[in-house]
Amino acid sequence: MKFYNNVIKYRLPLAIVLIAIGVALNLTVSGFWPVFPLYFIAAILIFGHFFFGPLRLIQEHMESGNMEEAQKVINSVKYPNLLYKPIRSVYYTLKGNIAMMNQDFDNAEKHMKKGLDLGMPMKEAEGASLLQMGMLHMQKNDLKTGERYIREALRKGLQDKESQAAAYLQMCSIMMNKREFRAAKDFFRKAKAAKPTTPQIVDQIKQIERYINRMPG
Repeated sequence: MKFYNNVIKYRLPLAIVLIAIGVALNLTVSGFWPVFPLYFIAAILIFGHFFFGPLRLIQEHMESGNMEEAQKVINSVKYPNLLYKPIRSVYYTLKGNIAMMNQDFDNAEKHMKKGLDLGMPMKEAEGASLLQMGMLHMQKNDLKTGERYIREALRKGLQDKESQAAAYLQMCSIMMNKREFRAAKDFFRKAKAAKPTTPQIVDQIKQIERYINRMPG
């Protein structure tokens, strides 16, 4: 695994080294074909660098919480338009996630929207991205747009219970703000039924539960 990650990280300089060795051997070995394998491997490495990018490295750093390294890998992609379309979509989504973590909501929205416009490679990934867009607009106090994205995320489907609970709680909050208390209670019941375990979501449920039953409707 570590070897594969190193190949991804250094494949462009490795390709340049292989080409240099090939050229040097061309000067001492008669003919092109004896050194053709070096050129062929270099071509594959260059193709992989620009077509697939370092997506695996970005995801690995984000999963381990190393956002500084994830940002460095993101910044190393100089020509994102050359990435394979589904990979480019995930790249922009991850870039939006990092911007959102850095409280850079404008860039987060821009990048995440690019990812959605390109089309997510998996349906569940699309739902998660729509939910993030909804959360982003909630952070910006744009409740109308936030509600639209969160409803769409629920329609597309959210695979894990934590995301479902988070979406239902956000809808509960929106409905309370609109004084649609019956709908707020319904979304709260759905959030609770998801049985989330994330401390932040569990704490939100406990806080809302203190007063939601006193609401009319």
